Amino acid sequence: MIDYATISMIGSKEKNEDAVRAYINQPLAAYGFLVADGLGGHGNGEIASNFVADCIGAAIENTSSIEGSFIDECFDTSQKMLMEEKEINGMSSIKTTLVLLLISNGIAQWGHIGDSRLYLFHDAKMVSRTFDHSVPQLLALRKEIKEKEIRHHPQRSMLLKAMGSEWYQPEYEIDQRRRKIRNGDAFLLCSDGFWEWIEEKEMQRVIRKKQSAYDTLREMTDIVCKNGTGKDMDNLSAVYIRIS
Repeated sequence: MIDYATISMIGSKEKNEDAVRAYINQPLAAYGFLVADGLGGHGNGEIASNFVADCIGAAIENTSSIEGSFIDECFDTSQKMLMEEKEINGMSSIKTTLVLLLISNGIAQWGHIGDSRLYLFHDAKMVSRTFDHSVPQLLALRKEIKEKEIRHHPQRSMLLKAMGSEWYQPEYEIDQRRRKIRNGDAFLLCSDGFWEWIEEKEMQRVIRKKQSAYDTLREMTDIVCKNGTGKDMDNLSAVYIRIS
């Protein structure tokens, strides 16, 4: 059984530029989940994030197959359409991150660009997470800073890749494992405004309680809000998916 919940909050910003979606293709019994964090200033990031989310939603709901290179096509097609939309409306600065999870025929596959993350857990233990396309993540991979320093690094908002940037080759990253989902698996997709204020050990502690997806995500969000109280909190958005 797939149980899921979503959350998106404005934080201390004037506008919510995140987009969160959960799509179901009923004939295929296929699911698509995504989080996109818009960039561009003056609140215009929401145009990019929602545009990409809607493009991918249409693809998921209307496709006849989730197999093969469908996930790559979601990134490629929405990037092409976003670039065309920017040209038409003269909005050259808008961009967005994207993390996308597809589940079909008992198989999970995912991809991302930017610093919105996907965490994979099994039996409440973190198995893996996506690596941010950001300056601090690059510094961590080079061992110049510690992994835990990414969260509040002064250059944390400096992204190396995003939807809406000019691509000369695909810049998104697709996980190639195509995991067969099992009871006890859980996925957390979230924007940086969410993961900035909750550590992995706190995520695992909440998941260990084996609550519903709604209650798990609500408790994580309470931790995020508590840890970020009095700080300059970004928009915070997440999708939590529980397999049982």
